[in-house]
Amino acid sequence: MGSVEGLDDALSAFRERVLTYGRELYRDLPWRRTRDPYGIWISEVMLQQTQVSRVDGRWQHWLERFPSVDALAAAQTADVLDEWQGMGYNRRALALLRAAQQVSAAGGAMPSEVSQLVALPGIGPATAAGIRAFAFNLPGVYLETNVRTVFLHELYPDAVQVPDRELIPLVEATCPADASNPEDDPRAWYYALLDYGAHLKKTVPNPSRRSRTHVRQSRFEGSHRQKRAMVVRSLLAHRGEGATATDIAGELSAQELQAGREPVDEAAVLGILEELASEGFCHREQERWQA
Repeated sequence: MGSVEGLDDALSAFRERVLTYGRELYRDLPWRRTRDPYGIWISEVMLQQTQVSRVDGRWQHWLERFPSVDALAAAQTADVLDEWQGMGYNRRALALLRAAQQVSAAGGAMPSEVSQLVALPGIGPATAAGIRAFAFNLPGVYLETNVRTVFLHELYPDAVQVPDRELIPLVEATCPADASNPEDDPRAWYYALLDYGAHLKKTVPNPSRRSRTHVRQSRFEGSHRQKRAMVVRSLLAHRGEGATATDIAGELSAQELQAGREPVDEAAVLGILEELASEGFCHREQERWQA
């Protein structure tokens, strides 16, 4: 594509195509019916590497259990982890809790400035831009996977290993600067990109694979990451009375054997427990571990 300079006509035509597709493909998703920054923040984190169909339902249940930043900030770690089960990457739940505690301590209002958002645990540039666009209707560089898919498909149809540094100026240049036109403001623009991108992934070979940022996810089954998740689930199942490393090793070994894999020894489980404890997932009381 080259530089943004001299591309005004091409980008204008690109924007018209995206907005047209956006109107045709619009998805009426639950989190699009609110402008509450907290609810939108939760949806943005849940939607990271997770299918929309899985988030629909889980998002609503989360908000019933933790209806506000202050409610989440006051929750027990085990309760937050329990509600997150099945959504992958337990670190995200812990980051949500820690960020909510910071926001609550500062008065309970989600910030709208990029610098303040990215200073919170678990919020990177894309999540910050999503919160700004969908909650506050403010412009930004919202370069998530579906958005990236559209730019690659439309503007880099034959290129491979396209770096984000080439896409960022284009994403910034095409996002409306204000909210004066409700049919073409930052919120509507990024919804159009998301819906067109989701459609492309179902109808053409995934363009995002031609991005330099594309990394094939490592196998989860039998991995250390899976064992960490299994330990967290075991701790949650023993809430109150806690569990010893021996107890947890027995439970994990039974699950591994059932899956046709080798049992897990107690030393390995103890290492995982100490790893999780250092990250704030659990703590030790005498010989028993608690979430």
